Amino acid sequence: MGDRRKSRELALQALFALDLNKLDLNKTDSRPQMDDFLEQHGEDLSEPPRLFFQTLVQGVLENREKIDTLLDQWAKNWKISRMPAVDRNIMRIAVFEMLNLPDIPSSVSINEAVEIGKKFGTRDSGPFINGVLDRIRAQYEP
Repeated sequence: MGDRRKSRELALQALFALDLNKLDLNKTDSRPQMDDFLEQHGEDLSEPPRLFFQTLVQGVLENREKIDTLLDQWAKNWKISRMPAVDRNIMRIAVFEMLNLPDIPSSVSINEAVEIGKKFGTRDSGPFINGVLDRIRAQYEP
């Protein structure tokens, strides 16, 4: 598994934990929790993947409102609150990448999200994630 895939998977796990604990992240500094998370789960990460993990987690948390609005808008017949937490957080990471990390092609972000969805989600996660992210990609790419 590549370093960025490992970073994405750890970011998913960290965001999933924060999501399930329903922390008010607008009022809570999540950095200490993320440092603890990395200490427990990211011991084999070198510096570049560790920085990518931090970029993803902080980026999603700082842009969550905008990301969730897009997910609500483009997930046909699904509200963000009703989506499976795994799928919701995988898509948050991918949308953050597509909107804020121009060095990563959208197709890579989508493919990574689908593969991670297959690993951590249900059998329906891959097609669901792909459909929603592709609609968002189409909105932002010519």
